[in-house]
Amino acid sequence: MATQLDQLKQYTKVVADTGDFVSMKEYAPQDATTNPSLILKAAAMPAYAPLVDQAIKDAGANARLDQVIDRLLVVFGLEILKIVPGRVSSEVDARLSFDTQGTLTKAREIIALYEKAGIDRKRVLIKIASTWEGIKAAEQLEKEGIHCNLTLLFSFAQAVACAEAGIKLISPFVGRILDWHKKNAGRDFTGAEDPGVISVTQIYTYYKKYGYKTEVMGASFRNKGEILELAGCDLLTIAPALLGELKASTDPVVRKLDPAKAAAATVKKVTFDEKTFRFALNEDAMATEKTAEGIRLFSADIVKLEQLIAQKRG
Repeated sequence: MATQLDQLKQYTKVVADTGDFVSMKEYAPQDATTNPSLILKAAAMPAYAPLVDQAIKDAGANARLDQVIDRLLVVFGLEILKIVPGRVSSEVDARLSFDTQGTLTKAREIIALYEKAGIDRKRVLIKIASTWEGIKAAEQLEKEGIHCNLTLLFSFAQAVACAEAGIKLISPFVGRILDWHKKNAGRDFTGAEDPGVISVTQIYTYYKKYGYKTEVMGASFRNKGEILELAGCDLLTIAPALLGELKASTDPVVRKLDPAKAAAATVKKVTFDEKTFRFALNEDAMATEKTAEGIRLFSADIVKLEQLIAQKRG
């Protein structure tokens, strides 16, 4: 009998959510995603110290810290692309989340480093937070052939704005949505009643109903049940521990998300400009709090990464 991981791969593109190459090789994902927290965790491991040293050397003695970080993202990305046949996601500095021009400049610099190393830009997704400024930057980047992965996405308004902007891929954060609702309701949610599962199902249905090409990649899972409830989603990015659970089981996996069912659904068409987007996001307490918290946490980890590099540079 096929493992749950192999069964899931029949319906969904499985992506590894890690900066640890050993884990990637074990689970044979199609793509891989990284973020500042994952890169920080990997960079602090002795096994990856040579990559940090290489990034510092490649950037040069006079390089700014942010330029060394860019090099580090790309050095990790290049190693990942030796393992996965598809794409790697590399994240723009979260401190630029409210700076459209700064995000554009940084994304172009990261892509230039990949291209200088001989990597086609189609194999790289630039991760950007799903703020209005981030979405507008990504809209312009897509027109330049630089594909984007809009992350820290917690609301339907963010998802619709991304689709209308022609973004390549979005990463709705299933587990962090669940975290908020568990804390506020004082109880757990499982299966189809999981608020994170409900959110991604709503977005997937809307996209397929109205023919949007933006790919939906569920992210930040808290348990295997959430993953199984989203079998059939375009992509799911999964941490090594949960990939291990899926690989260890041969229980049947049933497709839950289906484009034909979504196309037949009754869903109202909506649209957002900047004013209505900001109001809708503000009306959603969970999405407002979780987007802000995510930006703060990723920004803090970028600072820690800078400190790590500064220490190594002496």
